[in-house]
Amino acid sequence: MTTIRLFRLELYRLFRERLALLMFTLTAVSPGIGLSFFRAISSTSEEGYVTTMNGYYIANPALAGGTIGAVLFAILTILQFNYGTRYRISTITDAIVSPLTQALVRLGALLASAGAVQLVTTLLWLPYSMLKVGAVFDIQTYLLSYWVFMFPALVLAALFSAAAYQFMGRADLSFTAFVVFCFLSVNVWNKKWQLCWLNPVLFAVSDDFSNFRMFRTVGYMRMTWLLALSGLWVMSWVCVRQYGKGILGSFLCNIRRVYRPATAIILLAAAGAAYVAQPFYDNSDPDLSQRVFDGEYNPSLTCSEQYADVRPDAGKGSLYGKAVYQLQNTSGEPQTLELVIDPGYKLSDVKVNGRDTAWSVTDIQKTNGLVVKVELPAEPELELSVSYGGFPREWNLASSYGSGDPEISGVYMCLENQRLAPCIRNAAYRDDVLPATIDLTLPEQMTPVLFGRGDAELLQENKDHTRTWRILNTGYYAIIYAGDYVRQEIKAEDLTINLYYGRKHETIMKEAKVGETVRSVVNYCTAHYGPLQFYADGTFKLLQTRATGGGYAADGASTLNELDFTAQNLTNKNKGSGSGEVMIHELVHQWWGLGNMFDTVDSKDPWSSEGLTVYTTYRIVKELYGEEYAKEHYVDQWQQAVDDYYKNFYVRNPQYLSALPEQYQYNIENSVGSMRRYSEMPLKILKAEQLVGGEAAMDKILSGLFNREIDWSYPYLTYQDFLDACGLTKEELSLD
Repeated sequence: MTTIRLFRLELYRLFRERLALLMFTLTAVSPGIGLSFFRAISSTSEEGYVTTMNGYYIANPALAGGTIGAVLFAILTILQFNYGTRYRISTITDAIVSPLTQALVRLGALLASAGAVQLVTTLLWLPYSMLKVGAVFDIQTYLLSYWVFMFPALVLAALFSAAAYQFMGRADLSFTAFVVFCFLSVNVWNKKWQLCWLNPVLFAVSDDFSNFRMFRTVGYMRMTWLLALSGLWVMSWVCVRQYGKGILGSFLCNIRRVYRPATAIILLAAAGAAYVAQPFYDNSDPDLSQRVFDGEYNPSLTCSEQYADVRPDAGKGSLYGKAVYQLQNTSGEPQTLELVIDPGYKLSDVKVNGRDTAWSVTDIQKTNGLVVKVELPAEPELELSVSYGGFPREWNLASSYGSGDPEISGVYMCLENQRLAPCIRNAAYRDDVLPATIDLTLPEQMTPVLFGRGDAELLQENKDHTRTWRILNTGYYAIIYAGDYVRQEIKAEDLTINLYYGRKHETIMKEAKVGETVRSVVNYCTAHYGPLQFYADGTFKLLQTRATGGGYAADGASTLNELDFTAQNLTNKNKGSGSGEVMIHELVHQWWGLGNMFDTVDSKDPWSSEGLTVYTTYRIVKELYGEEYAKEHYVDQWQQAVDDYYKNFYVRNPQYLSALPEQYQYNIENSVGSMRRYSEMPLKILKAEQLVGGEAAMDKILSGLFNREIDWSYPYLTYQDFLDACGLTKEELSLD
């Protein structure tokens, strides 16, 4: 009887067994657990559960399905391998078919059934996911989520459980070993991305842009484990008992065919090599007291101009380019120039004035930068040209939360500083300003945006469906975003705002009347508090970025995190009564959150950027829609939430809160914290407004706080700062 025929018979038997069918059914429906009880992706906010639509309705279910399915398939695998022992027929079956063949056929049937169940699961949840995710649904993200997050977990669980049983020969010990294996992944290794075989380290799954870097990272981790567990299984397969021998006797008998142990060794060695040679994270020094650009300039070297021809490879997620620097050496002696490159890049074809020159890679690797030294001759005028490129590496500091950066795809790119081109580390500018020209070749559907002053000019359209853009910048450093962006020009006050957002979000943005909203917010906040400090020459860029957490601003530009504009967030009643008002809320954070920062060390402190942002949103809505509307949808709701808070049983009897399960404690504390930030604090600010003499007086106070001189040793706006500016005490603002 051939192995292939035995495999078909075993697979047929498996799909007729009631217990197996139950396991398959439970696995297929298990993603539903990820919609409520089991959310593997952490919330990006302390104000309730917040993540992207893809994270909420696709990634979380897929991850839950992987975790639950892994446990179910581990149980099924152990029971199938224990089948002969349980029914006391192993003596008969071993006489008919070799135990080694039986083990191989059983594992093959289990893995094939896992593939079939995965296919059914993917099709089963597709309509629901499409309906819930809505306009930003992407079939590629959906398929990759289920086949990268879920399916490998089933395979790895089956391999480990089969190996454990073949080593131990007992179902109870095998399942105990699997439980320990899961515990290590979830608790001991949960911050080590390469070891979390069951629970991949993820921050968020983007709605508007791509997630290829994240899928590559998780896929690589799962591939490493697949090699390791395949090697472990082959090693255990060699230990399968036969001829009435024990584990040692069977092992010595089975290794006579050298290919068996050789296969195990090759697989385990490949897993070790893959682990060590991972290409995703760098080896930056954990000491953050010094950054890679910290150092002294060489007084003999200056730079007068630089140029970079940058060509990202969207398909491979890599980048290649050539940089040219005009340098001056005033010493009359050879000098050493230091360049900072991305740790994933390699240099080649390094020339000075057209001649090859010596260069070396140092062991200095800090804050996601690697230092390279280039030897320069004694000539006074030098032209240094460097070819560079590779697969960029993320800062190892981010490996514990898996942001998925740096993403380079045909949908989204974020090219920052040394990731864009090598940056000079130890030479000053010759003049006050260093001209820098960047030619960037992108897929034709992508638009580049320089983060800061300056715009991109289309240089040429190429025959390979790419476009080359020219960007004029100043200085060694530049940040360029590129994506399938919609650009909307908005006039507000004396300012021209260029808003860039993902094309998938176009419908949502139109429904939220983004143009009118931006104009209203900028007009109001500029008039009442003052202009943002990072306006530039009457123009300003608002740029939607991929979900990586937080936002930041620079001269002439500011980011808007896509998490702020998900359909779920735009219906958050804490922030506004409709999507347009939530949009107002998120834009006001440019003043209270970016323009002025708030310390977030104490998550239970009601003072945060949310209080002033909600209050300002109320004031804008009052101006737009009238006092009655604003009172009904804001003040009355704040008051109702505060009243309910003081009626809460656990608020009145906190001694009982500690008796609840930890998850229930977290949910209650989270709800209370959200209420205090979004309702209690705005009410206190409104009360302060009444005590200081009305809206005009409060506007003057807030304008003073917004434009105050910042102490950069502690740049945060505190509650005490607010109270002092109002001339009030905490007791005077009590709502009791």
